[in-house]
Order: sequence, then structure tokens, then C-alpha cells
Amino acid sequence: MEPANPLLALLGFATIAIFLLLIISKRLSVNTALVLVPLAMGVLAGFSPKELGEMILAGIKQVAPTGILLMFAVLYFATMLDAGLFDPVIAAIIRYVQGDPLKVIVGTAILTMIVHLDGDGTATFMIVMSAFLPIYRQLRINRLILPGIVALSVGPLHLVPWSGTSARAISTLKTDAAQLIAPNIPAILAGIVWVLAVAYWFGLKERKRLGVNALTFVHHDNLTDTQRQLRRPKLVWLNAILTIGLILTLMKGWVPAPALFVTASALALLINYPKLTEQQQVLRAHGNNIFMVSSMIFAAGVFSGILTGSKMIDAMAGSLVSAIPAHHAAWIPTLTAITSMPASLLFTPDAYYFGVIPIVSQSAAQFGINPLEIGRAALLGQMTVGFPLSPLTASTFLLVGLAEVDLGDHQRFTLKWAFGTTIVMTIVALLTGSIHL
Repeated sequence: MEPANPLLALLGFATIAIFLLLIISKRLSVNTALVLVPLAMGVLAGFSPKELGEMILAGIKQVAPTGILLMFAVLYFATMLDAGLFDPVIAAIIRYVQGDPLKVIVGTAILTMIVHLDGDGTATFMIVMSAFLPIYRQLRINRLILPGIVALSVGPLHLVPWSGTSARAISTLKTDAAQLIAPNIPAILAGIVWVLAVAYWFGLKERKRLGVNALTFVHHDNLTDTQRQLRRPKLVWLNAILTIGLILTLMKGWVPAPALFVTASALALLINYPKLTEQQQVLRAHGNNIFMVSSMIFAAGVFSGILTGSKMIDAMAGSLVSAIPAHHAAWIPTLTAITSMPASLLFTPDAYYFGVIPIVSQSAAQFGINPLEIGRAALLGQMTVGFPLSPLTASTFLLVGLAEVDLGDHQRFTLKWAFGTTIVMTIVALLTGSIHL
């Protein structure tokens, strides 16, 4: 990587800081901030309108498959929700929890971890949110807890060797899962325990606030007339087979995900609502949510396109590395671990693992530190624990879009607990020798 450009580094950090400030304080919408903040910084950096336009187009092209995927994935699962595919699952969960928020929230964490064993955040969010969102709404549980617990629960499990983040780290450091991932297993287990403890804490608070409903909640009794008309109970098994086949195909990678969901959503609409008027009703009902999710993806493409094309990300990486004094070199693995989760807000996984980590690991090696420790430290937060909070990942927008919550509210609610996950895993990693101080 080229030596850090101080001006570009400063503008890059300013871009991130201003963006976060604007959305957390709700001064601008996420879409507006994602586009205008990096554009303004690009102008300040001296880039011409043509250059900025090319960067924007490159960023949009990069996220286009993801934008299409999420657009039609939201449509597919919205159709299945309307058709009542998840009603039996919801009914079974409700019979078990008996209106107890504690059981609901802890159950959310456990189910999320099980589903996320495949390492696919998008599939996990769609499955868990579809199953639990109606329950949270009916029990009036704090609307930020569901996306918060789901975000926390995928964090430790995203360190599995087959996740995209781990694959990047393994590739960059030219190693294998046994050397890079296995030493982190105690830290992963500690992260799981921490998340379950947080879920239990949230559950206790909500139980105290809402109480426990001793009556069995009947899902159909709480549907509107329109929702009842859209239910297709006779097609539950057919819809289940279609959905299981879709998820299996997604996990195996037999068909490109965008093409898969475009086709599956069309089939779902045709099977459940063969009449044009019914299809239009479903599309109108979910059009706003679909637009909000997909538009944020393309706006995020503008954001990452300008940061990457202008070399601001490269400059930020170089400045961070050069800021480490030689006499504090022994702290490099620990500092990498502690800053790994917040770094998810600054760097895309490609920028971090292919740009920052090679420099940090090479620098560490010069001081006699095992470069693999840098990789292990980075995985304790950067785009693992941190990815469901980052404006640089598409799945974050899917999560908040499905939950119908504001990104700034989600970050404000979840960030401290996610940082806690990284701190707990860092402590255990130090105690077990995965990284050294």
C-alpha cells in the first residue's frame, strides 16, 4: 500500500464521523447522508465531477447484485408471511413461551445462533426476523430488541471458518482454519455466553415491564381482515418445500443468489396469488419496505464507491498503522482486537482484510509478533461482531429494514453490547494465548 496521504485520511475519517453523527442525531435520512457526505468530501479532496461520477458508478455496480437480491428476498419472505407460512412456527413458539418476554428473547438468540451456523447473515436475518417479528409486535416487546439480539447473536458465530470474513483473513495471511480459527474457539464460546447473558438481561427487563401473559396467544385472532384474506393455509406445505429448497440452493451456491430470489419471488406470488389484483395488493402492501431496503443498498454503493475510488480508505489504513509507536509494538494484537469492532464502521471487509491487515501483520512481524495473531485479533470484531451495525454492509440494511427501525436507533441501542462482545472475546483470547500482550 502507498504511504498514507494525510489529507485523504483526514477527509476519510471526517466522512465516517459526519455520517454517523448525522444519522444518529437524525439530522438526515440514511439515504441522503450516504450520498451527500462522501460526495462533499470528494469535492473537498479536489476530484472532478466526472471522477466522482465514475467512482459512484463503480460503487453502484459493485452492490447491484446485492441490491437486487435484497429487493426480491424481502418480496419473497413478505409473500410467505402474508400466505401464513410461518404461522405454525409462530403458534408453536407462542405455546412454549406463554407470553413470557424472557423466553422469547433468549429463544431468539439461540435460534439465531443455530441458523447462523452456515455463516450467511442475509439468510439468517430473513429467517429469524420472519419468524419472530410478529411475536415481538404482539407482545409489545421493545422494537429495538429483536434486531439488536439478532445482530449480537450472529457476531461470535460469524467467526466460523466458512464465513466470508474468515475466508478473507485466511486468504490474506496465507494460512488455514486450523491455525487461524481454532485458537479463537474459547473466545467464540465466551462471546456466545456473553450474548446469551445480554439476552437474559433484556428478557428480565421486558418481563418486569410487560409481565407474563398466562393466556395462550392465538395468532389468527390478531390478524386484520386483509391479512386473513391473504392467508393460504392449504398451501403451507408447498410453501415450506419451496422455501427449504430456496435456502438449500442459497447455501450450496447452486444458483447465483440474485437470480434465485428473482425467480423464487415470482413463483411465490404466482402460486399463492394467481389473480393479478391479489399480486398487486401484496406488492403495494410491501412496496415501501422493499424500496427503503433496496434504495439504501444503492446509496451505500455510492458511499463505498467514493471512499474506495478516492483512496480515502487506503489513506486511513496507512495512517492507522503509522500511528503505532515502535516501543508499544507488543500491544499491536490487543489494540487490533479492541478496535476491530469499531473498525467495522470505517472499513469494508475487503478494505480491512486486504488493505489494513497485511500492513499491520507485516509491521507486527518486524517486532517478532506472529502475524497470525493479528488475523485472530481482527476476527474478534471487524465485520464479525460489527457487520450487523456497519453502514458498509448490505445485510445491515436488510436487518433494520425488516425490523422497520432506524439505522441510527439500531446502532445506538446495540453498539455498546456488541463492543462488549468483542471485549469479552479479547480477554478470553489473551487468557488462552490466541493473542498475546
